[in-house]
Amino acid sequence: MLFYIVLTAVTVTLAFAIKTQYGHDTIGETRQVAADRTILAVIFLLLALISAGRYYVGNDYGEYVEIFHKISLQRSVSSESGFNNIVRLIQLLCGEDRFIPIFAVFSFATIAFFLKAIREQSDWFGYGFFLFMASGYYLSSLNTLRYYFALAIAVYSVKHILKGEYFTFIFWILFASFFHKTVLVVIPVYLFAARPWKKWDWSLIGLGCLSMVLFQDLFRKIIFAIYPFYENSVFDTGETSYLNIVKGVGILLFSIYFYKKAVVPRKDNMLYFQLNIAAILLYLFASFIPEVSRIAYYFNFYQIFLITNILASIEWEHKKLKTGLIFSIGAAYCAYFAIFMMRAADVSLRIVPYATWIFGSR
Repeated sequence: MLFYIVLTAVTVTLAFAIKTQYGHDTIGETRQVAADRTILAVIFLLLALISAGRYYVGNDYGEYVEIFHKISLQRSVSSESGFNNIVRLIQLLCGEDRFIPIFAVFSFATIAFFLKAIREQSDWFGYGFFLFMASGYYLSSLNTLRYYFALAIAVYSVKHILKGEYFTFIFWILFASFFHKTVLVVIPVYLFAARPWKKWDWSLIGLGCLSMVLFQDLFRKIIFAIYPFYENSVFDTGETSYLNIVKGVGILLFSIYFYKKAVVPRKDNMLYFQLNIAAILLYLFASFIPEVSRIAYYFNFYQIFLITNILASIEWEHKKLKTGLIFSIGAAYCAYFAIFMMRAADVSLRIVPYATWIFGSR
């Protein structure tokens, strides 16, 4: 556990050393830009190598090793075709009995997409990266290889919606769906949340919430038609995350306070604001979905950008307010990270103790 805490502290410290904002590099900042790129590369290597170097860390590591073995024998597996084909390609290049290179490839790709998204979509990279680590997204990515790769692509792809490049956005999501089908849900939701909601939109949202209450059995039939192995599994508990509801509501109240100044004028913040609402509603009304957070994370990940962008928009003329919010939000996320770390050994995570093949620790 101490290993992960030190890793988080080191990488967050490095992230705060990055000064230039993405897209605003000037000729006069050449030296600082070069330094920032070097720091970003160091952060990437640290996170990617720790992820790629893990050995039987994570609650599904052994399951994936078995999936890789079945793929090498050309047996039927539950994973998507894109994932299976990439695994076959790596096996062809590295050997059918080698599973470590497969974990490494997906680890490097997942971290690359996450970091690129935070660098491009956060007005303050250091704070955005801190929220990313404190939220447990990086450590959770040591589990569920396919899902976090798809999530990283979804987070990266949303920039194309903001640019009006809808076909490019859909291309990336379709690509991600070849690794985890759940990502397809973001196409209608992201596009729906890409514009300010009017009264009729809220009526439609209300009907959607009502339908999830009245037609749970129908929704479950659809879900289990796609993922039959989830029905009556240990994940099919009907539970929701009250902690994520509280966090989402807190962020909602925070952003409402700055709504006119920081949310309304910006298309990106409006999108993130409305996706946060979507996540709250999903936790409240869709607990019948097995592992509802697997869907909700596609929406509440953007809390990172919403918080960071609002904080960055507050002028230093209001130094006491800005400083107070920075530290109080930081303290809340540190508490969230502490709760997450206390669960690190649970069967749902099982990321401690950390073991690596790099130094022969097995």
